[in-house]
Formats: sequence, C-alpha cells, structure tokens
Amino acid sequence: MRNTFWSLIAVLSLTGAAQAKLRVVATTQDLAALAREVGGDQVEVDAIAKGYQDPHFVEAKPSFLIQLSKADLLLLVGLDLESGWLPGLITQSRNSRIQVGVPGYLDASRGVEILERPSGTVTRAMGDVHPLGNPHYWLDPENGRAIARHIAERMTHLDPDRAAHYRAGLADFEHRLDAAVPRWMDKARSFAGAKVVTYHNSWPNFVKRFGLDVIGYVEPRPGIPPSPAHTLSLINSMKSNAVRAILVEPYFDLKTPDAIARATGAQVLVLSPSVGGVKQATDYFALFDYNLDLLIRALS
Repeated sequence: MRNTFWSLIAVLSLTGAAQAKLRVVATTQDLAALAREVGGDQVEVDAIAKGYQDPHFVEAKPSFLIQLSKADLLLLVGLDLESGWLPGLITQSRNSRIQVGVPGYLDASRGVEILERPSGTVTRAMGDVHPLGNPHYWLDPENGRAIARHIAERMTHLDPDRAAHYRAGLADFEHRLDAAVPRWMDKARSFAGAKVVTYHNSWPNFVKRFGLDVIGYVEPRPGIPPSPAHTLSLINSMKSNAVRAILVEPYFDLKTPDAIARATGAQVLVLSPSVGGVKQATDYFALFDYNLDLLIRALS
C-alpha cells in the first residue's frame, strides 16, 4: 500500500512538471511563430497583435493584461513599434517577470540588421518615422535566424531544465531555414530589379534581400493618408517607371491603390508583412512562400 501511495505521488509530480511550460507572450504573430519554432510543445505561446492588424495601433484589451500577468517571457519587436500601447499594459500587468530590464523581457531587435535609421532630428511633420530605425526587420529571413537564436538563449536562461529541447528546436529551425533561403532566392531571381510601389514603408528588409526596387509609396509620409495631389504625382511616376505592382498590407483600404492601378495598369498585390496576415501565411516559412509566389505570378 505504501509503495502504491508513493508511486501515485511520483506520477502526480511528473504530471505537474509536464504542465509547467514556459509561458510566452509575443507582441506579434511573427515573434510568436519563431518562439514556437524554438520551444515546440514545451512552451505556451500567445500573440497580442494579429497578423492582419497594424501592429503600430493595437487596442488594449483586458484579455491582454491576463496574458501578460501570467507570462514568463515577453517578446517585443522594439524600435518603438509598440510604444503606443505596450508600456501601459506591462505596467498594469504587475508581473515582475516581464518588466523592462529583467530576463523575461526580450527586445527582439537586438543584434539584427536595422535599416533606415534617421541621421537627423525626427519630427512629427515627417509622419510616423521611427527614430531608432525601420521596425519591420523580421521580413529578412536572416534576421529571423538571429531572432530565433536570441529566443533560444533566453528560454534556456529562464528554463534551464529544457535547455536541450530549446537547442534542438533552434537547430531544426536553422536546418530548415538553410534549405529554404536558397529556394526563396531562386524564386526572387525571376523578378529581380522590378520596380514596385508599396502602401506603407513596411518592406525595406524584404526588398533588400529579394531584389525589388521601391520607387514610391501610396502614403505621402508614413502614417499619413494619401492626398489627391500626392496620388496624381505617384501615378505619373509609376507610368514613367513602368511600375507593374502596388504592394498593400492587409490592414489598409484598397480604394486608393485600386484607383492608382486603374490609372497605371499596375496590379494591386495584398502581401502579408506578418504571419497570419493572410490565411496562407500560417508560419514563418509560409509567410515567405506566399509573398514570393504572389510576386512571381505578377512580375515574372
């Protein structure tokens, strides 16, 4: 009877340990997807902003506070992308594990290639320009690799008992990325150098990696709605540069891009800047497959 009792206690202890997964909250689905690549079934991952939402503007909800209050690790894009909504949520969560400067707070921009760092003074007249650089850095797969390494390092620090699992998850992710990047680069050769217009300046890392040439934006300045004068100027520029595609994020109205397309003969392509932005972009790999295949069909 005594042996049976202690056997039951052992089973219950193991069951409790199995349930004590590292709880991760990411500000975007991209970071959540990379956390799942590393942590697999040994982590619980939630994302605050959905891929079809503009991550600059997220409406704070009570459910976010509940998620953050339970988190062991908070992943954020940084570079002030979430500055309009995240700091207050962190404070109100009253979770000491994820406050700024502690191990449970991870700014994923550390150690990745950041483009478009302003050299002078940034003012509101310039629109929503990020003074620390363009925050859409995850759209270069090599930056995705760096982010995954940081996540694995931090998970190992917070949960050393599963260190081998996190290292294995990272190794598997990098192995698959090593196979995918040459395939993606091969796809991109079919439209290398193509001139495009984008709605918002979400794509500098993507176009640098895959060889597109952005000659203008539907927004006159980041975050500023298009005006008739700017739209006319953009149409003339597109005609003179033989632009064949307008890249639009899923959360912007298509009215103006469609009008520009009719005037220029270009196609409007709804590209996904984030995992979950369209239903086909189910994970980090599918994000690039979807966007590159869409560009191939339009530009090659």
